[in-house]
Amino acid sequence: MGVGDVAKRILLGRKLRSSQLGETLLPKRIALPVFASDALSSVAYAPDEIFIMLSVAGVSAYAWSWKIGLFVALVMFTVVASYRQTVHAYPSGGGDYEVATVNLGKTAGMTVASALLVDYVLTVAVSISSAAQYAAGAIPALIGHEALVACFAVAVLAALNLRGVRESGTLFAIPTYLFMFTILGMCGYGLLRLWGGDLPLAESAGLEIEPSPGWEGPLTQVAMVFLLARAFSSGCAALTGVEAISNGVPAFKRPKSRNAATTLLLLALIAISMMMSVIVLAQQMSVRYVDPHELDRLRDAAGGALPGDYEQHPLISQIAAGVFDNFAPGFYFVVTVTGVILVLAANTAFNGFPVLGSILAQDGLAPRSLGSRGDRLAYSNGIVFLAAMSMVLIFVFDAETTKLIQLYIVGVFVSFNLSQLGMIRHWTRHLRAETDPAKRRRMMRSRAINTFGLGLTAVVLVIVVVTKFLAGAWITILAMGFFFLIMRGIRGHYTMVEEELAADEQDKVLPTRVHAIVLVSKLHKPTLRALAFAKATRPNVLEGIYVSIDARATNRLLEEWDERHMDTPLKVLHSPYREIVRPIVEYAQEIRRASPRGVVAVYIPEYVVGRWWEQLLHNQTALRLKGRLLFTPGVMVISVPYQLRSSVIAADRDYHNRVQAGDLRAGRVRGGDQADTDRQIDP
Repeated sequence: MGVGDVAKRILLGRKLRSSQLGETLLPKRIALPVFASDALSSVAYAPDEIFIMLSVAGVSAYAWSWKIGLFVALVMFTVVASYRQTVHAYPSGGGDYEVATVNLGKTAGMTVASALLVDYVLTVAVSISSAAQYAAGAIPALIGHEALVACFAVAVLAALNLRGVRESGTLFAIPTYLFMFTILGMCGYGLLRLWGGDLPLAESAGLEIEPSPGWEGPLTQVAMVFLLARAFSSGCAALTGVEAISNGVPAFKRPKSRNAATTLLLLALIAISMMMSVIVLAQQMSVRYVDPHELDRLRDAAGGALPGDYEQHPLISQIAAGVFDNFAPGFYFVVTVTGVILVLAANTAFNGFPVLGSILAQDGLAPRSLGSRGDRLAYSNGIVFLAAMSMVLIFVFDAETTKLIQLYIVGVFVSFNLSQLGMIRHWTRHLRAETDPAKRRRMMRSRAINTFGLGLTAVVLVIVVVTKFLAGAWITILAMGFFFLIMRGIRGHYTMVEEELAADEQDKVLPTRVHAIVLVSKLHKPTLRALAFAKATRPNVLEGIYVSIDARATNRLLEEWDERHMDTPLKVLHSPYREIVRPIVEYAQEIRRASPRGVVAVYIPEYVVGRWWEQLLHNQTALRLKGRLLFTPGVMVISVPYQLRSSVIAADRDYHNRVQAGDLRAGRVRGGDQADTDRQIDP
């Protein structure tokens, strides 16, 4: 086993057989933290965004916070109810993409796919950037290095997911459940103190907020509606990640659809309870929160400016500091768990994106490498691609959550709308053929749920686009268009290649003649083996080819060729500019032009070595030559390997890495998923 294999084994663990895929499926208790961590973690920033938007008009606008929270909760319940119909109707894991493609056509499917791809990348970037901001607030040494910290966290998450969905899910379950119990426990204790009348005010309660320019004085009805719409669209960040469960149905244990639907319901109940509790407590504790780039709008009780080193803490931090005013460990525990969950929230995207990528690859809309499972049965290429794209986004926006959040939401609501429209057509089509009254009632109820969901999500999409377009949503729309064009281009390429490769009767016609040439550098064992192999194929013409760049070396080769009485003619190609590859390529092209229906077979002797550094010392000319000849029609390239002694090292390494017959009985290896399942048993 080489150094690379050892490092890979340490990072990813032992390989798994394809037959062990069932062992990686998730029960509901693990699926909830794996697929719902994104939506649950939005509690750490969605309420903050609502308060930031409302603060534009001053403290008085905070009175609308809980009402906006209720509207967001209504949208979430509606979307979850709609997706519960989707996971039952389409349990294959295609989610919104499959629904749109089957019912609305390929163009709608590609639109949904592009929206989801962008949203998954943004999910990772936003969650990890927010966690980096929390880390920098707790550790001053990290200030100014948030982007680097965020990229490191993305790399760690990618490595964990490459180990396989079940193993990564187990790792993420504990902190996700801790976050749920911590936030619900903190809010429950805070509401209990509120009911008892001893809930303290937040640390920012005594501050005043100056309205933003243009928002001073009484607001007109239009201005108020626009303000509430902006706050509502920002609060809808809580809905991101809901669609991941519909894409991840194949990862659930049986019954897959029922378990996925149950997980969706649990997600909605827990996320809404957490979000509403945070909003209510923040309002009752008189939290003051503005855009981090506009801290100069905060004023003390006397109307004076705050100190230059004033630090504004997120809503959860301020609530925890007040609720646990007499118990400091409680505050630090809440802040720590919140920071951890923001990192793990990206895990939702790391589970949804690769599955979607594999489905797109199967449909010819993405590179087929995205559909390949890695050593641990995870879609490794999709995981690596998502990590790379997220890192790029984090560096471009310097891990600033406030900027990234403006790009959010648009993509997911585009997929929501097309998915609901597709489900309406799905139920309508099935109702035409269904005669069972009980089944028809269920279908009509499901169609009514999807119709209501379409109406509501369409309104939300319009609000989001209008209120966020200039703030950054236009970037998301451009990115969706870019992915759409890429997918259409890939599909066109695969279609063209398939048409070109389609077999016909002409492909059976044999070449009129085979002109074989064997490349000669010296008259040694590799050359003799290549000549012998070429003779065995019985070509019409066989000759050796030598490129002369040194007259003395050429004369020595010709003398040795005659002394050994070689029965194969040797042709010398003179190269005045000491080029080796070009004369051979031009000679092969001349033969091909002279016989257009014939074939030129080029035999290239190559050395087989066992050490990686030996690869750098041999076969470089052969590689360049093959690269040129592969683009020449009618020219076939045949490598003739010759194993040097060092190749035995690689052979022995492979042999000792195998499981020998009787090893399992003797206890030298373990069976099941503990065995090194990629090895073969030697007879």
